Amino acid sequence: MKRLLLLSLPALLLACSSSGPVREPAELTRIEAPALKPRVVWDASPGKGGDDQHTRLRLAVEPDVLLTADVAGDVFALNPKDGHRLWRAETGARIVSGPTVSGALVLVGTLDAEVIALKRADGGQAWRVTVSSEVMAPPVSDGRIVVVRCGDGRVFGLSAETGIRAWSFDRAVPPLTLRGLSAPLVIGGAVYVGLDNGRLAALRLDTGEVLWEEVVAAPAGRSELERIVDVDADPVVTRDGIYAVSFGGEVAAVGLTDGRVAWRRPVKSYSGVALAGSNLVVTDEAGVVWALDAQTGAAAWKQEALKYRKLSAPLAVGEYVVVADFEGYLHWLSPQDGRIVARVRAVDEPVSAAMVEHEGRLYVLGEGGDIAAVESRVLN
Repeated sequence: MKRLLLLSLPALLLACSSSGPVREPAELTRIEAPALKPRVVWDASPGKGGDDQHTRLRLAVEPDVLLTADVAGDVFALNPKDGHRLWRAETGARIVSGPTVSGALVLVGTLDAEVIALKRADGGQAWRVTVSSEVMAPPVSDGRIVVVRCGDGRVFGLSAETGIRAWSFDRAVPPLTLRGLSAPLVIGGAVYVGLDNGRLAALRLDTGEVLWEEVVAAPAGRSELERIVDVDADPVVTRDGIYAVSFGGEVAAVGLTDGRVAWRRPVKSYSGVALAGSNLVVTDEAGVVWALDAQTGAAAWKQEALKYRKLSAPLAVGEYVVVADFEGYLHWLSPQDGRIVARVRAVDEPVSAAMVEHEGRLYVLGEGGDIAAVESRVLN
């Protein structure tokens, strides 16, 4: 069996910086003339979160429920209005990805190669199946097929009703990769998957048939470390196509139907991208926030005041873009010029999971399991 070495991001960044200057996080400075006043509405600590392990745990929000999970195997449903617990499911598994909501199901993936489907109403188990290896990407579904990505490069389509395997897709994993996988993206009758080899693949959702594959970033460099090209950040979609980013150093705009690349831009990222108006906002591996024209890829602005603060994926909230950092601070940026216009400390721990938003309220998950609900008001 081929031996794979999977690196967590902190280990990778340490390795990359060991021969160069130490990357000191930028110090936060006072915001002149803030545009917003954010505040924490409620906070809760329902579970252990990742418990210092590198996971793809995240929040899932619906109008009536906020869901989270921890590596100890518990899944929690909270009232999004006040954070009070609605139910708790004890799976006994080492959960490392999800939860995801699909209709009446809540889906999670485990370190022990399991996919678990729970009933959204009360957390009771609907089904539980074993796949080929650890499920480091959140499972996703359209209500008929559940798409699962495994650490060994395999992708499975499972029946949402029973968990029975409908199809599989397989691609070789490079010798050295980041630890973690981007979530598949289901759109209509297709599923789009960012791969560890730097490619983006489109598959038929019902059969797993390959529709197209396109290179986001090609391996380059002499060492395996230099040749890491994982597409680990979740892609985003618009009517014009899909935007994907690789740790290998490329952001690409790709056509939905044919996989044709409209433009590329040299930005290296592991956290993510977000669409804010006419711009695509990217947080790069050094903590620089970029805004790229979504049509052309031309740089509109960049914000360097948060360098080396290990930023989360950006999120468009109202008229602003929000990023979180390794100290639990949230930063609101103007989408016009990248100026930081507001800040609040939501949790006292790093935030690496993507934030979620519902009706203007922002929900934040810390790596230790702390959750905060944040609202903001405009200052006159």
